[in-house]
Order: sequence, then structure tokens, then C-alpha cells
Amino acid sequence: MYTIGIDVGGTNLKAGLVDGAGTLTAAEKMPLKWVSPEKFAEDLTGLALALVEKNGIERAQVGAIGMGFPGQVDAKRGSVVRTVNIPIRDLPIAGLIQEKWDVPVYLGNDADCAALGEYQNFAAQGMESLVLVTLGTGIGTGLILNGKIIRGVNGCGGEGGHMVIVKDGVPCTCGRRGCWERYASASGLIRMTREMMAEHRDSVMWTIASGDLEQVGGRTAFEAAKRGDEAGKQVVELYIGYLAEGLTNLINLLQPDVVCIGGGVSNEDDAYLLRPLRERVARLRFDQMSDCHTLIAKARLGNDAGMIGAALLSEA
Repeated sequence: MYTIGIDVGGTNLKAGLVDGAGTLTAAEKMPLKWVSPEKFAEDLTGLALALVEKNGIERAQVGAIGMGFPGQVDAKRGSVVRTVNIPIRDLPIAGLIQEKWDVPVYLGNDADCAALGEYQNFAAQGMESLVLVTLGTGIGTGLILNGKIIRGVNGCGGEGGHMVIVKDGVPCTCGRRGCWERYASASGLIRMTREMMAEHRDSVMWTIASGDLEQVGGRTAFEAAKRGDEAGKQVVELYIGYLAEGLTNLINLLQPDVVCIGGGVSNEDDAYLLRPLRERVARLRFDQMSDCHTLIAKARLGNDAGMIGAALLSEA
């Protein structure tokens, strides 16, 4: 039997065909064009059907559909409470899908789904708990313990990006100030890069960005640091410091087997990101005297993690 995992993004819908071993065997995607709840359900079902038909799979061979959404879901009711960047509020999407395809439908938060997908890889190494930290526009976190998602009482468990690491710091979209994602997300990195460039007009970061602050990206400071630029090095050190503070908080609180780092920033060379990050956390963490420590590693599944994890929701 197969399961279909659907990853609902802000601009695209992606569906993956996952076999009984948890392996992604095929995938399809289409642009997200919001018109109405009914049309949304029709698009999701149509994408899933196109996936099986193109790969010669009978509908009867699909045992369930799992879906990950960027926002709050009520898994018990099969409803999406609210989403980011899509005008969804209290949408009973599981029921709408089942009207078109009579199989069990499972819902999850997109970060939780990605964490579940990554967990499958690390579980094979005997690891029982995992935290996924995705560094994107914001910071998404997913918590997995013994193969189960920690959803919390209202489906909002694991919002690590909104723990405050700087009291009265930079305002956050959540209404608080100084949230971790305002400093350690790709957006936070870009903001700090621009601020440093404004102070250092001779920095090579200006050359990398073609003299335009709007062209600054998440790799600008790292590229400058690799070229020996002192201002770039300062941004990278500052960024890793903020990232380490949040990771240390998560590790001190949960002591998971592994923390996975995903998202575009995680693709930086280990010498400039992962290695100094591990060293910083090692100095900060509470369990200095223990022989057993949380592994900090890069996520392995990339953009497929959400689809694979969504397909595994029936087990989580």
C-alpha cells in the first residue's frame, strides 16, 4: 500500500507517493491558486489523483492521504484552524477531501511533518527524539519523541521561533519583541547584514550585493567572510551567536538525541556554520559534565521532508 503526502506551501502544492517503507517514489507539484475552499479541496484531490495515474498506481492501492499546512491545524477534527499566507480559517479540509476520495485523511503542521520525515532517517540509527529547526523567512521547529509529534494542547506545540532571546528586542510579527526568529532566521541574517553594510561602506559585501541593499541575501555575509572581509566575519559571528542561543535553550529544555538544521542557511559550508555553531553550543549548554550530548546535524531530506512526513502522519 501507498500513502500520499501533500506539502501545502505559500506558492505551491507538492504531493509525494510514499511506499510502506517510508520511501518517496514519485512526486508532483502545481501552483497554489486560492479561489475558494471547494476549489482548494478539488485542486488537492486532483493533484493526488494525477500523481497515482502518472505512476500506474490504482486508487485502491492508496491507503491514506496526509497533508502538512503552514499554520495551526486541529488534527482531531481534520480542520485547518488558520494558515500563514493563505486565507484559510477553520477549514474542514479532511471532510472535503473525503467527499472526493474515501480514504483516511490526516493533517499536520508543515514543520511537524518535515520533522517527522527527518526523524525516520535518524530513527534507523537508534535515535528516539528529534528537533527540526528550519531557517527560512522565519524559524519553524518540529518536535518528535518516540515517533510521535509533540503537538501541544491546541496544535501549536513546538513554536521555538517565538521564544524570546533578546528582551525588548526587535518587534516580531507574533506581537512580542526579541523572538529567536527575528535574529536567527534568514530574514534576521539579511537584516543584520544590511545594518553592518551601512556601517562599513568599504566592505566587500557591497561588491557581492552589486552595491544594492535590496540584493543582499542569506549568503552575502558568509561569502564575504570566506573572502576575508572583517565586516562579513562580524555578521557571521553575530548570527551564529544568536542561532546558538536558541539551540541551547531547546537542548537544555528537551535534551533530544538530535537537532536537525534545515532551510537555505543550513547549506553553508560546515567550516563557516555547523562547526562554529557546535563549538558555541558546547560552551553554552547546561550538561557540561555529561558524556552524552545532543547531536547537531544538517537535515538530510531537503524539500522532500514535508511530503514524506505528511505521509507518515497516520503513525504519529
